[in-house]
Amino acid sequence: MSFKKTNISYSDTGLFSKVLIDYVSGASSLKPFYDYTPAVSSFADVVKKLESYNYDRKLLSSTLKEYYNRNAPGLASDAILKNIELLNEKNCFTVTTGHQLCLFTGPLYFVFKIITTINLAEKLNKEYPSNHFVPVYWMASEDHDFAEINHTNLFNKKLEWLPQTPEGVLKEVGGPVGKIPVGSLKSTLNDLFIILGESDLNKELKQIISDSYSEEKTLAEATFSFVNALFGRFGLIVIEPDNTGFKKIVAPIIEDELLNGNSFKLVNETNKKLAEVGIEPQVHAREINLFFVDENGRNRIEHNVGVDPRVDPTPLVKQGVNPTPLVKQGVNPTPLVDPRVSPYKIVGTDNVFSRDEILNEVKSSPEKFSPNVILRPVYQQAILPNAAYIGGPAEIAYWLQLKSVFEYYKIPFPVLMPRNSGLIINNPIPKKMEKLGLEVKDIFMDTESLIKELLKRVDGIPEFENESTQLKELYSSMAKKVKEVDPTLVAFTEAELQKQLNALKTLETKLMRVKKQKEETAVTQIRKLKETLFPGGSLQERTENFIPFYIQQGPAFFDMLKENFDPFGFSLNVLMEE
Repeated sequence: MSFKKTNISYSDTGLFSKVLIDYVSGASSLKPFYDYTPAVSSFADVVKKLESYNYDRKLLSSTLKEYYNRNAPGLASDAILKNIELLNEKNCFTVTTGHQLCLFTGPLYFVFKIITTINLAEKLNKEYPSNHFVPVYWMASEDHDFAEINHTNLFNKKLEWLPQTPEGVLKEVGGPVGKIPVGSLKSTLNDLFIILGESDLNKELKQIISDSYSEEKTLAEATFSFVNALFGRFGLIVIEPDNTGFKKIVAPIIEDELLNGNSFKLVNETNKKLAEVGIEPQVHAREINLFFVDENGRNRIEHNVGVDPRVDPTPLVKQGVNPTPLVKQGVNPTPLVDPRVSPYKIVGTDNVFSRDEILNEVKSSPEKFSPNVILRPVYQQAILPNAAYIGGPAEIAYWLQLKSVFEYYKIPFPVLMPRNSGLIINNPIPKKMEKLGLEVKDIFMDTESLIKELLKRVDGIPEFENESTQLKELYSSMAKKVKEVDPTLVAFTEAELQKQLNALKTLETKLMRVKKQKEETAVTQIRKLKETLFPGGSLQERTENFIPFYIQQGPAFFDMLKENFDPFGFSLNVLMEE
């Protein structure tokens, strides 16, 4: 199965954000918000910075080794084992992408992220032979938005996972999704396997899925196994950030966030500067950009009203302030805590902490503190000797908000690399396009414009542009004469012109309707083609899962993507089956 590649610029698709287009084109307005341009030459400077940063490489390598031995005994490829060992060396660096634990990888762009990361590592190893670059997938296992990851789309069908207990379906899952057991996924797996059918490639994929999502695993373990089975041969390392050892490294950052809230101040200042150049911030910082994870789930940490957490509450206690929760007997059973003594609260629970109590929690149980979208990149870069982060348009946008936070914590900022984007057009669609006389660039027109263009090509549609121009010239001449006699009638003359122009437009619309009826088959084909390639008017990669393509090509599907994707080729890759 061979594919012909056509590259379409982001701007010509009409489907990519202005921020991304400006970033890859090197717009001067965005340059204050990042350190390095997304170019091969930038990595010489990045490497120098990373070499001077004191990474705990021994902890990183040993933790990864232990995780693989526990969750994939004997299943780590030689390439992975080699890359884990290389991380002990000061001349070894990572290139990383991150993503939620979407069901069966979720949208196709997850695979595109992984392939871009693998290709970038390979490219940098060739360009900088004295260094080593290894690809990493950072599992967003601490996210708690289950509704975003519990489904995927296959063959226009939505597969959804609803975790169950013996009592019934769980309506809310509030803790880190990585900790959710996948035992209740059985019915969803059955639905998937019915859809897949019984071909040899399907049977192979079914086995991979069954092994990966076996009922004794958590979602993090299942996702790890699935990604490892699909991409391990390329040396891709999968990292689980929900780890006590890793959290200890960033404990000073967690403490600073709790006491001083500098990320909130810094991001807000950056947001103002972005607004000045016409960029709407992708995310907004909170006063405390941390969650607290315990048996109650993953919940935000907030200040109790009117409290400075840097103030030692001891003098208040000596002055007679009772630190014990005060309950209004018979009025409200909810504990009312004096915020001067307990300046921190866990949203959605009754848990409150004094300044010393919460700092003791950081020291004794750092794994209970989970960064949100503002501090997650900082956490990542403090753990990994990471030269590049590969992200989608929205991720690139919010990383641009974080440069000052990295500078404050003196953590190296990576090269921001947009992931590759693709549109895969399998047979019989290319044959239909040829029959309709459509080129690749045509399919990016909106549906109605494309229909109109096609009907023009068939045998033309009467248009009244010339007549409209003639009418305007005629009425302009009339208006001059009218103005000489009675200026108050000029407005009436202009109104009469508009009536005539509207009549021509109405006639055009009626003629288009007649033409569409005559070419009903072609019009229907265009509508169906557009919906197939752009489901819901969006890019295919944001909706479709990789499985329909995998069951046609098997592992060769990933090889095809690797061959056609260039990590420095900032455009949409249209891959059409020949």
